Amino acid sequence: MVIEKDKVVSLIYELRVDGTSGEIIESLKEDKPLTFIYGTGALLSKFEDNINGLKSGDAFSFLLQCGDAYGLGTEEAVVEIPKQVFEVEGEFDKELVSVGNAIPMMDGEGNRLNGVVVSVNTESVTMDFNHPLAGDNLHFTGKIVGIRDATSEELQHGHLHSASNCGSCCDSDKGDCGSDCNTDKSGCCEGH
Repeated sequence: MVIEKDKVVSLIYELRVDGTSGEIIESLKEDKPLTFIYGTGALLSKFEDNINGLKSGDAFSFLLQCGDAYGLGTEEAVVEIPKQVFEVEGEFDKELVSVGNAIPMMDGEGNRLNGVVVSVNTESVTMDFNHPLAGDNLHFTGKIVGIRDATSEELQHGHLHSASNCGSCCDSDKGDCGSDCNTDKSGCCEGH
């Protein structure tokens, strides 16, 4: 079986910044591979392009230029947020909001974002919402450890379903995700 649209792929990799001798920033081993439905947009499109057609056991090694990964950082992603947004019971949370801390937030449309505190000012907090790897070239080396057909249920929902991943949130007997299933495809129902 080869990697193609709607196949469930399990793989391991080592990710380095800026080439084969760059700093290792992530390493996945066979006991915890990355598993996803190929072709659903779960991963960077150029990453998927580089593994298309591979078989279980095949190794891969490729470099994604920053433009094919998370792009260059933009000034528009660095924003000033009023300090009162970070108040808990009327008190500014100094422990949470300190320079260098990553804080999960939500935009006005309900999208989840992670921002890094750049500075804390008198009336506002400067936060950078660029992806942490924006501006970096990414070098991946790894191996395909498994390929299988996605179930019709997985294809219908666009993410993986299995007893080991979902616990009680997904009712695989009924073929649907229960109300406890995360709609962003993270958490109990596996989705990367």
